[in-house]
Amino acid sequence: MTLKEIFGSNLRHYRKARRVTQAQLAEQADLSTEMIGRIERGTTAPSFETIERLTKALEIPEAVLFSPAMLTVPAGERGQLLQKINNQLSRLNESDLARASKLIEALT
Repeated sequence: MTLKEIFGSNLRHYRKARRVTQAQLAEQADLSTEMIGRIERGTTAPSFETIERLTKALEIPEAVLFSPAMLTVPAGERGQLLQKINNQLSRLNESDLARASKLIEALT
């Protein structure tokens, strides 16, 4: 499966999970319904700007559309906060990551 196909399949999955039609997504992302269909079929690769508009409309992190495995991402502010925390943690070295893990355990 190509990256375009993975991206398109994931886009379709998250769009349907949010119970949004292609027409609704197209309107929210300022794209044509035809473009949404081509992206979902994996025949067209979206630009970075288009990816940002799609993920903003669906309230999901960009990364989930590139993953070959489906990831569960909460909608709204919670999902955005989890994405921000994950991005920050991903930049830490092993030692700092271990300390962050201990801090999170202490908070929970």
